[in-house]
Amino acid sequence: MQKQYRYFDLIMAVFVTVLVVSNIASSAKIVDWGFSIFGVRMAFDAGTILFPVSYIFGDILTEVYGYKRSRRVIWAGFACLALSSAVLWAVKVMPGEATWQGYAGDAAYLAILGGMSSGGIVLASLAGYWSGEFSNSFTLAKMKILTQGRWLWTRTIGSTIVGQLVDTIVFVVVASAFGVFPWSLFLTLTVTNYIFKVGVEALMTPVTYLVVRGLKRVEKEDYYDRGTDFNPFRA
Repeated sequence: MQKQYRYFDLIMAVFVTVLVVSNIASSAKIVDWGFSIFGVRMAFDAGTILFPVSYIFGDILTEVYGYKRSRRVIWAGFACLALSSAVLWAVKVMPGEATWQGYAGDAAYLAILGGMSSGGIVLASLAGYWSGEFSNSFTLAKMKILTQGRWLWTRTIGSTIVGQLVDTIVFVVVASAFGVFPWSLFLTLTVTNYIFKVGVEALMTPVTYLVVRGLKRVEKEDYYDRGTDFNPFRA
């Protein structure tokens, strides 16, 4: 019989919520912190503030429950992202009520949430998320075996360095190719997104330690992916 866990479904729910909200925020606003580092302007989409949290949850899931269960959560997040985009697209094509058109209107909706229902941003989000999360989970699972479960910080930060690099490059390239972002912002968005996301992961390492230790103790699980089939498409 498959082992039952107390907190797996809760972590999965929070992970998916963070993922969907961060992608909506990415479409809604680009934040400028008002300074530059080595000539690169610290400006990035608003979802960057929250999105790194999803990688922290991804690390926790793989570290405690293993790649196979993490794979299930990644696909659940993928499906929810696609569903949220479909709903926002359906709302976009529906006729607006007259009073609402007066104080908000279709133009406002398209300016803020239209991006989440446009083909470019949806494809960029899904491609970046899928490739980045699986890269992150795969790297952490392999590093856990390599380090024999020691030095948790090396694999949480190391897997994030790999996963966020893949995610950020894929997202910005696809989004820019579809005209969501101008190519003139490519370097700024890529570098600032990457630095910020990896920085958040590093700063949150003590919290990750506490959560991982608590879950391992409560769930009585510390999974090692020896012999695991890492095919991301395997059900």
